[in-house]
Amino acid sequence: MVSFRCPKYPAIFVFLAVFVFLLALFNMDVLEHKGRSSYPLPKHHLQHRFCSFQPLSPEDALEERLLLDSIAWPETPSLSASLSLEQTTHPAHSRFTILPEKGGQQWHVGDQLEVMIKMYDFHGRPKKSGGDFLLARLHNRALGAGVAGKVLDHLNGSYSAVFSLLWEGSAKVEVTLVHPSEAVTVLQRLTREQPDRIFFKSAFRSGSVSETTTCNVCLRPTQQPLCNFTDLTTGEPWFCYKPKNLSCDTRISNYNGGFNGHLKANEEKLFKSGNNMKVSIQASGSANVTIFPKNKDQPEVKSNIVQPGPAGYYYKGVWQSISGPTVRQFNTPSVINQCLKGKVVHLYGDSTVRQWFEYLNKALPDLKQFDLHSSVRVGPFIALNYANNILVTYQFHGPPVRSISVPAIELHYIANELDRLVGGANTVVVFGIWAHFSTFPTELYIRRLQNIRRAVVRLLDRAPDTLILIRTANPKAMPLREALTNSDWCSLQRDKVLRAMFKGLNVHLLDVWEMVLAHHLPHDLHPPPPIIKNIIDVILSYICPQKGS
Repeated sequence: MVSFRCPKYPAIFVFLAVFVFLLALFNMDVLEHKGRSSYPLPKHHLQHRFCSFQPLSPEDALEERLLLDSIAWPETPSLSASLSLEQTTHPAHSRFTILPEKGGQQWHVGDQLEVMIKMYDFHGRPKKSGGDFLLARLHNRALGAGVAGKVLDHLNGSYSAVFSLLWEGSAKVEVTLVHPSEAVTVLQRLTREQPDRIFFKSAFRSGSVSETTTCNVCLRPTQQPLCNFTDLTTGEPWFCYKPKNLSCDTRISNYNGGFNGHLKANEEKLFKSGNNMKVSIQASGSANVTIFPKNKDQPEVKSNIVQPGPAGYYYKGVWQSISGPTVRQFNTPSVINQCLKGKVVHLYGDSTVRQWFEYLNKALPDLKQFDLHSSVRVGPFIALNYANNILVTYQFHGPPVRSISVPAIELHYIANELDRLVGGANTVVVFGIWAHFSTFPTELYIRRLQNIRRAVVRLLDRAPDTLILIRTANPKAMPLREALTNSDWCSLQRDKVLRAMFKGLNVHLLDVWEMVLAHHLPHDLHPPPPIIKNIIDVILSYICPQKGS
């Protein structure tokens, strides 16, 4: 823990502390940046047409295979060239029913509610196979209550959703078709055939000469030589086509080049908002139940479908954790400052983690951000509260980065950043990495997490008191382009990998997936302020748990 207490020369000391921090960061950046293009090109150990990955150890290769098997989606229909929308899943014809169908059941707090969902096509004919992507929640808007449901695919056109009943009063079931199974077929094909549908650019400059080339993990083979920017420490791959007149070490920036994906004839019809994408399914009968107080004299009604319970639920707009600590309310700057006093908080990840830096910076008037003249979208950021000895930093993850131009020297891999931390009881590490990986083969994401996990293990070995929190993915709004580049289905698949890979370690998951799904506000890549406030309360409750919890 770096102390920022210096009562005699506070302003000078803070300046020197920040200067030393930035100087160390700059020196490490230069060392990383200089050596990248000399890394040997990887062999095509794993083929995704034109994606190259380094060979894995036998242990990592086995884990990768088991992870891929564990997230394997139910078989989806193959699509013919003359694809007819009429034969695909249609939410307007589909229905759900609260069980038991005959009624007469009385529900109590602690019970589980089971719902049967049956899917039909545009002609009203029952579907005979699974693979549709459904989300479910139970809610009461007036009470500010909500909980995510668990969906089980029976592989025959029917599905079950199971909800834990956690509050007294009324509750309404909501089931949403995110994608029909036929759309999942398209998403799988796009990832297999067009992993470069989001492409990237880098600017190279030397004196008055400048060039721009295309970059990616997956570059289509041409006669043009490559610049290899594979990270020297982690082996994370990144390549650019070499500029014609400049050397590889003249790269100065990286940015999102655009979208270049292609759908086959009629496939776009499978991604129509309001028609067959993110559309509610209606109930056959009532969608509402009444929940009575817990009945101590009778056993709780549980579904025979084995499902883990929810991470938590909302009540009166406040997140109530089930699998984590008791969630305290941190409603004033003084309460937050008291919790963070003496702490160093390191935030790593994409813009959904950057939101949390922005929240703290706005909520705490005494937390002063030091102007690094960095990108407002990518950072890095650093903020200090001298009086309470609080340091908060934010660093974006390494490529792929879908963003405006960012200096190449600012591209950092989370694993490398964790290896530079001393750690300890006053150090908090929070990271989230998911949204920029959805167009790539899952293997790339697995390998990134394997590197991060190794760094987490090393950090906990040398400083076991370090608090590490990991953000999950979350559902989002999905217009057509978003569906083809960052679908909730892709996010869910990677989220399953994340949860499996860090299970059993002394880390804590921030289940933002459920916190967004259970809330009444519309899904958004960047959750709105009421959800962010609840997430921050969960984070602070891990840092400063309620006594006795």
